[in-house]
Amino acid sequence: MHPSAPTVSSDRTIFRRLLLLTFTGLAILATLAAGCSRRKAPIVNHTASPDRPLKIGISFQELDNPYFVAMKQAFDEAGNSLGAQLFVTDARHDVTKQISDVEDLVQKGVDILLLNPTDSVGIESAVRTAKQAGVVVVTVDAQANGPVDAFVGSKNYDAGLLAGEYLGRTLGGKGAVAILDGIPVVPILERVRGFKDGIAKYSGIKLVDTQNGRQERSVALTVTENLLQAHPDLKGLFSVNDGGALGALAAIQSSGRDVALVSVDGLAEVVAAIVAGGPFKATVAQFPRDQIRIALGIALAKHWGANVPREIPIDVKLLTPENARGFSW
Repeated sequence: MHPSAPTVSSDRTIFRRLLLLTFTGLAILATLAAGCSRRKAPIVNHTASPDRPLKIGISFQELDNPYFVAMKQAFDEAGNSLGAQLFVTDARHDVTKQISDVEDLVQKGVDILLLNPTDSVGIESAVRTAKQAGVVVVTVDAQANGPVDAFVGSKNYDAGLLAGEYLGRTLGGKGAVAILDGIPVVPILERVRGFKDGIAKYSGIKLVDTQNGRQERSVALTVTENLLQAHPDLKGLFSVNDGGALGALAAIQSSGRDVALVSVDGLAEVVAAIVAGGPFKATVAQFPRDQIRIALGIALAKHWGANVPREIPIDVKLLTPENARGFSW
C-alpha cells in the first residue's frame, strides 16, 4: 500500500462491505466510461451461489519478485473477503508453463481469470481457450494478445519517460548511457520507448548500448559488469525494473565507477538505496496492489454484466532522494 492509501479496518465484515461498495462503484464507472447501452450485456458463468462460490484464478509470470508478491497479497486479501475460491499459479517466466497453467485454471471452472503474462504474444492461445470457456479475462501489469476483456496496468511509457528525463538532468545533459532491457512484453517495450524519448531531449546524451538483464538480479549483475568493461566512458544506466537494477547497482559499486542508475518499480530495497545516496538516483514507482484491486473490480463488473473499459491506466510516481523516504507499496 502506498502512503496515501487509507487504512482498512481489520474487521472482516466491514472490510468486505467496503470492497463490495468499491466494486459496485467500479461497475458503475465502467458502464459510464463505456457508454450507455440499451441492450444488456450477457452474463457469463454467472453461477456463483452460497453452494457454489465465485471461482477466481490468477496466473503470474513469476512470484520470486517482491512486486508480484505484493500483488498476490492484495489478490488474496480481496478475494478472501469476497468469499471466493482462489487459485494462484506461477509461470516462472516460462510461457509454455503459463499456457498449461491457464488451461488448468479453465478446467477448474474459474469464472474470472486475472492474467499477468510472461509473453504478450505467446500467451494468446491460452487467452482464447479461457474466453471460449466463458471466462472473464483481465490482464494485469502486462498486456496479452487475444480477446481479453480489459487491461489494468501502469503508464509504462510515462515511467520510462520520467526516468530518462531525470537521468538526463542528473548527468547535466551529457554523457554515454545504456539500457538493461527485459522480457518481451508490452510494458517493458513501452518503458524503453519512453526512456529513449526522455533522453532525446538532451542533445549531449548518447545511448551507446542495450543489453538484456532479464529483469533478474544475478543476470543483470553480470551484464552490467560487461557493459562497464565495454564502455569505460559510461555515465548512466537505465534498468527496466528494480530487480535487475539491484544487480546493476552491485556491479557499479564493485567497479568503483561513477555511473548514475535509474529504474522502474518502487521496491523497498531500492527506495532505501536512493535515500542513502550513491549510484542509485531514482526509480519510478508503480502501485501493484492498486492494479490488482482495480483489475478484480473491473472483472467482477464484467462478470455481473456491465460494459467495462478495455484499458485502465494507473499513474506512476518518480521517486528521488527528495521524496522517496517513507514510500512503500
